[in-house]
Amino acid sequence: MRTRLALLPAALLLLTTGAAPAAAAPGQVLFDDFSYAGSADPLVGQHGWRIRDYQGGPGVPGAVWSPSQVSFPGSGPGKALRLTGTTDGTAAGTRQAEISHQRKLFEGTYSARVRFSDRPVWGPDGDRLVQTFFTITPLAYPRDPDYSEQDFEYLPNGGWGTEGPTMFCTSYETYQADPWWVDNESRQEPGSLEGWHVLTLQVVTGTLRYFVDDRLVVEHGGRVYPETRQMINFSQWFIELVGGGARAYEMDADWVYHAADERLSPAQVRDRVAAHRGAGRSFLDTVDPLAGSSIRAVPAI
Repeated sequence: MRTRLALLPAALLLLTTGAAPAAAAPGQVLFDDFSYAGSADPLVGQHGWRIRDYQGGPGVPGAVWSPSQVSFPGSGPGKALRLTGTTDGTAAGTRQAEISHQRKLFEGTYSARVRFSDRPVWGPDGDRLVQTFFTITPLAYPRDPDYSEQDFEYLPNGGWGTEGPTMFCTSYETYQADPWWVDNESRQEPGSLEGWHVLTLQVVTGTLRYFVDDRLVVEHGGRVYPETRQMINFSQWFIELVGGGARAYEMDADWVYHAADERLSPAQVRDRVAAHRGAGRSFLDTVDPLAGSSIRAVPAI
């Protein structure tokens, strides 16, 4: 449901080979609980993150992707990543936010604890917007067969043919922007998800499983299963502006976790995150960018 840029900056096109990734060493993990001083903290980049400053889709044409919309409020274990979308009802007055990690992840388990918001923190409500945690392989050209994307997209005010809050869980094989054409599988679930939720995606031996908290929402597979390495992203952007007046919407992430080549349940992910935090660890990245895939299931305890 998104329109993404066909060409991303070279820094985001790291490791664009279409060859199947080699087997990963056991125990490769990415964990971050976003304990940064702010968006200008050099550790953000040193830890593999890039805050979006280049322009283009998705979103309202003419809106600006601004690093100033990304912050890390709170203190101690209460710190979080915050993406703020603001608008005055005009495209020129609209600011969107996105942060992406390195493109080096493939099969395994992806998870994040995210806070969705149904209403603006100030100003009038009603805009169609997207609050999303997703993985993606950049599109090299229209209908690129090596493109892939797996989305948790929450629309608090509906959109894309829905009315009211809706979660879209969508897996892309590929697309072209103009004229619009897409090959994907998607499930839409109506209902509010305001507040904190753990979103978990299992990318395991040909099957994609989307969980919201401990509930399996949908399974996809076959042609929409990813072929190449991907990157983790968090984003908030506008589909449609409704009315005038300044307003701001917030989306937060408490932590993000990836276990390469392991199928973990949401409960197992939460246990691992708790163990990292219990050890005083706020960041860990042992994922080899040249590795990828030998899936193993971890027995539930």
